[in-house]
Amino acid sequence: MTGMASRNRWRVLAAVLLIAVLVYLAAPYARAASLFIRVAHVGGRVEQFAKDRAHTVTVLPRHMVSTRLGEVAAQFYRPDAATSRTILLIPGIHSMGIDEPRLTALAKDLAGSGVMVMTMALPDLQRYQLTPRSTDVIEDAVEWMTKRSDLAADGRVGLIGISFAGGLSVVAAGRPAIRDKLAYVLSFGGHADLPRVMRYLATGEEAQVPGVETHPPHDYGVAVILYGLADQGIVPQEQVAPLRKGVETFLYASQLTLVDMRQADATFQKARDYAKTLPEPAAMYMAYVNDRNVAKLGPALVPYLGALGADSPTLSADRATDLPTAPVFLLHGSEDVVIPPVESVLLGNYLRERNVEVHLLLSHLITHAEIDRTAAATETWKLVSFWANVLKR
Repeated sequence: MTGMASRNRWRVLAAVLLIAVLVYLAAPYARAASLFIRVAHVGGRVEQFAKDRAHTVTVLPRHMVSTRLGEVAAQFYRPDAATSRTILLIPGIHSMGIDEPRLTALAKDLAGSGVMVMTMALPDLQRYQLTPRSTDVIEDAVEWMTKRSDLAADGRVGLIGISFAGGLSVVAAGRPAIRDKLAYVLSFGGHADLPRVMRYLATGEEAQVPGVETHPPHDYGVAVILYGLADQGIVPQEQVAPLRKGVETFLYASQLTLVDMRQADATFQKARDYAKTLPEPAAMYMAYVNDRNVAKLGPALVPYLGALGADSPTLSADRATDLPTAPVFLLHGSEDVVIPPVESVLLGNYLRERNVEVHLLLSHLITHAEIDRTAAATETWKLVSFWANVLKR
């Protein structure tokens, strides 16, 4: 069967299944099915049907949230309907923060399902840094939201963290100040143990769980590690800032591939040209980054991984002092090469052993925190059911 025929067959199956869900099943399933159709852009009459029945969403002016790290920018997405729940939606490591296109699209689609959404980026993650302060900011934002009766009528909000913000959100959800103020926490492609993920990104090695496959790591992750470790003796001190500038250029180009390929290609070329201006050894490391040479860059970083401070209990849910009391939802792409799916499996096992309510889904429909629509209808149903369970909270 050709790739086009396969995609057409999937669309037909998805259309039959999703229309049936929309017509016959309870409201949470209908909302979840509509959400999936809009997020996955399945096209045709099915997508138009879902869009026509989604709530109109107003993007409100930006506002500031007070945290112990200072004022942090946030944005509300308000549906034209009474809402029973507000969600705090947090992106992962990305310099665009709350302007990141996939985040804004997801926020609009969630709000179109009838929930209020507040997006807020973690300042350190925008700077490619994983620090305990990020967990503090999540905690402070939840507290800020739950003090407003218009956002938390029952004193609780939902919390969704994407990528590394997913693991940090689970850590924050266990903190005594907010663990009773959450309706649920959802980690979307998140981690259980940060040091283990750092080692995976550098070496490709991961814990093994039967039935869960681990693929070679993506070059984006190891470039982020180099950025964080640049001042730990990898290069002379006077080369730290120039090397980080080059890595920032490469990472920004990687982000642009989802927005504008012409601009992305130009920015990648800028990173390659910039590498020629660097002295050694910074030039060598920048060449590894530009060439996406994980096989050489990763092992070179292994001796320095301990300097990242990734072993802090404030950064890993399986090291945290306190556990969430709210239900924990773990959603992960089955072929994720930034944070491997085994992380969600191990986190789910860890939390269940400690009597935390856990809902886990590894999906072929998801890569790393985004939808890939070329999958079987059975995978669609699993994802719809998962989101239905979230949306009814």
